[in-house]
Amino acid sequence: MRRKKRHPRHASHERWLVSYADFITLLFAFFVVMYSSAQVDQRKVGKLAMAIQTAFQDLGAFQSPSGSAPIASGDPIAVGAVRAMENAEHLAEVRDQQNGKSDAANSSESDDLASLRAEFEKTLSPEIERRELALRSTPDGLVVSLREIGFFDSGSAKVKPASEETFKHIALLLLQHAHRVRIEGHTDNVPIHTSQFASNWELSTARSTEVVRLLIMKYGFSPDRLSAAGYAEYHPVASNKIAEGRQQNRRVDIVILGKLKDTPPKSLPDISGSAVQPAPPPAIDSQPPHP
Repeated sequence: MRRKKRHPRHASHERWLVSYADFITLLFAFFVVMYSSAQVDQRKVGKLAMAIQTAFQDLGAFQSPSGSAPIASGDPIAVGAVRAMENAEHLAEVRDQQNGKSDAANSSESDDLASLRAEFEKTLSPEIERRELALRSTPDGLVVSLREIGFFDSGSAKVKPASEETFKHIALLLLQHAHRVRIEGHTDNVPIHTSQFASNWELSTARSTEVVRLLIMKYGFSPDRLSAAGYAEYHPVASNKIAEGRQQNRRVDIVILGKLKDTPPKSLPDISGSAVQPAPPPAIDSQPPHP
């Protein structure tokens, strides 16, 4: 029986690659661990260190004359910094909550003004079609423009008797909503000089204050809801170069602003008379008290 011929084994000169690969793998793992350690949340480390040292202080291991837990040198974050971070986080949370409430309140007010505008458009549609009255929305709020052609005689601050019914509808709608109201008087750029008004400033201011007076005296508005301003010809809504534009600029704007806080809508007064009469003072007994 013939024996198999054994081939001589060749010596491997590349075994060093195994050791080299192991070394590279270990080196890679080492740097991964080092990198991960460097990315630890420093705030959490600081909070943990402060909690541990506070616990030791409560046990009497640390004595701190100031009453606060001492922080050893080399700690990632000092106690003050950690507390400042916590306060900042708390303030950020409070700010977010307030912003959320503010956004919700603004959205609610916008919806309320949109609903109020729809009521005005429905109730005052004839006056709007005759262009005696106009509605528009501004960043300040809803604006109801009472144009001179429908509510005032030229050069006069008194509301026309023929427009009192329309004015009553406006007042009643405003009474049902607890909004602040600013009354603004406006004119065109044609100068005025009469025995009653020396300039457009006086005329615009007189018209706005007259509207405020009517709302308080005749319709029972609370004065803290109202304000008045006169702008003369300096806040036009149309060009003063044409007659139609000047006609639009001669107006009194009722600007419906934000709601009064914690103030329910006022009940509708009895306006069958010419004015809301104040309640009579209580009777005073003139007889001396019995001994």
